[in-house]
Amino acid sequence: MRTKTIKQTVIFKASPHEVYEALMDSKKHAQFTGAPAKILREIGGKFKVYGDYIDGENIELVPDTKIVQTWHGSEWPKGHYSTVIFLLKKVKEETQLDFTHEGVPEEHCENIDKGWVEHYWNKMKSSFGW
Repeated sequence: MRTKTIKQTVIFKASPHEVYEALMDSKKHAQFTGAPAKILREIGGKFKVYGDYIDGENIELVPDTKIVQTWHGSEWPKGHYSTVIFLLKKVKEETQLDFTHEGVPEEHCENIDKGWVEHYWNKMKSSFGW
């Protein structure tokens, strides 16, 4: 299967801690997405977000700084997991998130690229009062 990598950089008017918590806390994740989320906050911990649409596992967690996870979309080939990397950096009074999503099935890449903006970054910005 052919795959692609998505790279995005986003600025949030929030602290790295607030951004990290929005991504890793089940309740906060569900609040900003408007969809069920269950996230186990440990290395090897499993998660399901957007109901059963996305599942994966935490590979590396550095509080307020870095999240590395495997991701699988329900429409993807069975058993294929991609890797997402969230790098958080304080820039003045804001947080810069450098995001990489590796191993996205090529036929889903355009929708996933747009999906991160629409279903994550824009909703997170709104939850932080933008």
